[in-house]
Amino acid sequence: MRGKVWKFGKNIDTDIIIAARYLNTSDPKELAKHIMEDADPKFTEKIKSGDIIVADENFGCGSSREHAPIALKSAGIAAVIAPTFARIFYRNAFNMGLPIFELKEIDQIDEGDIIKIDMDSGEIINETTGKTYKFTPIPDFMQKLVNTGGLIEFAKKEIAQ
Repeated sequence: MRGKVWKFGKNIDTDIIIAARYLNTSDPKELAKHIMEDADPKFTEKIKSGDIIVADENFGCGSSREHAPIALKSAGIAAVIAPTFARIFYRNAFNMGLPIFELKEIDQIDEGDIIKIDMDSGEIINETTGKTYKFTPIPDFMQKLVNTGGLIEFAKKEIAQ
């Protein structure tokens, strides 16, 4: 994964990721049009497929809705990096196939930086600054979920075998 960084602060809750007023649909493409809208009304106009969100601690707190990682993934967000994630968001993200990475040094990554995430080596490389960081390892099963596109795709693959 390689993309441009978009930065957000602490305690970005699921209502910021996708506001409750848009939950009258479960269409991922429709949800994707409104991600982070209350934090940055023009966010979806600025991002490109493959971009990466870097946020401060407790990303995804709030309700347990799966709409939040679905909307981010559908909008083309390749990954989210934060020092910590709300636990229900953490699990929902992997279930939906959205890769998330725990990294303490987020203060060393700036909005607009280009970063590369190497899941195999467990590294995040900031191509803008040349710095490399080790992220908290992802459990093997969770990595399999991401690699297959989420829990439903993983289950389909397992059943087919």
